[in-house]
Amino acid sequence: MSEGSKVSMEVEMEDKKRPYRAIQPGEILKEELDARGWTQGDFAEITGKPLQSINAIIAGKKTIIPETAILFSETLGTSPEFWLNLEDSYRKDKG
Repeated sequence: MSEGSKVSMEVEMEDKKRPYRAIQPGEILKEELDARGWTQGDFAEITGKPLQSINAIIAGKKTIIPETAILFSETLGTSPEFWLNLEDSYRKDKG
């Protein structure tokens, strides 16, 4: 087996071990806002977070911290752990 084939095989095996990709929390947030018919501006106003922060979270440029997770959970009817677990999984998967 050539070295290139071996590397390719290892990559394939690694892909099979991880059948999912962690979802960026901003994707979930955007879907939730869309489902409610809310703009990012609406959500920023409701939560009291700056629009730039909401936009950065949706774009994956800013992490969700505990205080933000609490605001999101209160506004969207989820738990803070939901948002923190999404963030943690995404960051771990991203490496």
